[in-house]
Amino acid sequence: MKKIILPTSENWKNLVERPTAEKASLTELVNTVFDEVKPYGDKAVLQYCKVFDKVDLVSLTVSEEDIKNAASQLSDELKAAIQLAKNNISQFHNAQKQSIEKIETTKGVVCWRENRAIETVGIYIPGGSAPLFSTVLMLGIPAVLAGCKEIILCTPPNKEGRINPAILYTAALVGITKIYSVGGIQAIAAMTFGTETIAAVNKIFGPGNQYVTAAKQMAQNFGVAIDMPAGPSEVLVIADKSCNPLFVAADLLSQAEHGADSQVILLSDNEKVIDDTLEEISKQLEALPRKNIATKAIENSKAILLNSMEECAALSNLYAPEHLIIAVENAGNYVSQINNAGSIFLGNYSCESVGDYASGTNHTLPTNGYARNYSGVSLDSFVKKITVQEVSKEGLQNIGSSVELMAEAEGLWAHKNAVSVRMIDTRY
Repeated sequence: MKKIILPTSENWKNLVERPTAEKASLTELVNTVFDEVKPYGDKAVLQYCKVFDKVDLVSLTVSEEDIKNAASQLSDELKAAIQLAKNNISQFHNAQKQSIEKIETTKGVVCWRENRAIETVGIYIPGGSAPLFSTVLMLGIPAVLAGCKEIILCTPPNKEGRINPAILYTAALVGITKIYSVGGIQAIAAMTFGTETIAAVNKIFGPGNQYVTAAKQMAQNFGVAIDMPAGPSEVLVIADKSCNPLFVAADLLSQAEHGADSQVILLSDNEKVIDDTLEEISKQLEALPRKNIATKAIENSKAILLNSMEECAALSNLYAPEHLIIAVENAGNYVSQINNAGSIFLGNYSCESVGDYASGTNHTLPTNGYARNYSGVSLDSFVKKITVQEVSKEGLQNIGSSVELMAEAEGLWAHKNAVSVRMIDTRY
C-alpha cells in the first residue's frame, strides 16, 4: 500500500484514479461475445462458458431438484443468519414504498404519479471464488417487494458445473426460481437478447468485474437498462487519532479480498494512524485465506496523509467511494460534508461488512467514481414512475390560453389546435 505524505491539491486528481484494464480490449471482447450470442443463443453461451469458465455444461438451467436440495447442504446457523439478514433488508426496503399523492396544480388540473414494477428483471450474482449469496438478498428482496413479474438470476458455476448451495437456498428463500448457470459477459448478453433458455429482460442488476461492467454498459446500446456501472469493489476510510488501527486495517482488507482489481484508500490527518494501520495490514494479511488476491489489491491502494479532516472529506468527495467509513471522533458531524459516496458507515463499530450482509441497507452500490451521479440500488430501482393528469373543462379554461400561446410561439400549430377545438366546442 503506497504511503503518500501531504500531497498538494493539484495532485489530488491523479490520486483518485482507479486501476483499469485496457478499455479498447475490453470493448472488443464484449462486442465479440454479444455478436455471437445474439444470433446463436444458447449454443454461443455454452461455448463461452467452456472458454472463459472452463466448464462444459449440458444445460444452462438449474433444476428444481438442485434448488430444493440446497437447503440440506447448509448449516442451520447459516440459514438463521440469512433469515436475519432477509428480515432487516426487507424491513428497510419495504419502508421505501410510496403512496400516491394527487396534486391539483391549478383549479381543475390534477396530476399524480403511478408506480409500476419493471416487468422482467435480470439479476447477476458473482460466483467464482466468492459466491455472493448476500447479493441475492440485496437484489431479490426489492425486486419481489416492487412486484416484478419475472425475476431471472444468472450466476457462474464452479468447475464441476454446480452453483453454490447458499446462492440457490437464498434465491428460493426470497422467491426466485428461474436460475441459470452462466456468468460473465455471456450472461449479460443472454439477458440482453434472450436465448432459447434465458428470457430477455428489461433491466439488468448486479455487481461484477470489469468484464461484467463493460457488458452491462454495452447492453444499454440494445435498449436494456442497468442499475449502475458497478465494477470492482472499493472502500475509503477516513480515520483520526480516535480510531482503532486494528479495525481500520480489517476494514481495508475486507474490500481488498474481493478481487485483485479492487482498491482501498486510507485518509488521515495523523501519520501515526497510517503507520499503525499499515503495520496491522501486514499482520492480518498473513492470516487471510485470500491473501494472494488481497495483496494484489493492496498494491494498487493508497494511504494518504492530509492536513485536516476537512481535506480528508474533500478528497473523499473527489474519489466518490462505493463505501465510506468515517472512523473519527463525532463521526456524525461529518455526514453533511459528504456529497459523493455510495454508502456511509459512521464510527468505530460500523464496519462495512454489516452493510454487506445484514444491517438492512443495500450493498449494490456505484463504484469507480459513479457515486457522483448514481445512487445505490433501492426499491425505486425496480419501479417505473408513470405520470397521470386529469383536466376538467374548468381546468382547460384555466390553462388553455397559456398552452395555446406557448404552442404558437414554438410553431406547433397542431398542438395549439388540440386545445383550441376544445375551448370553442360548446357541445361538452
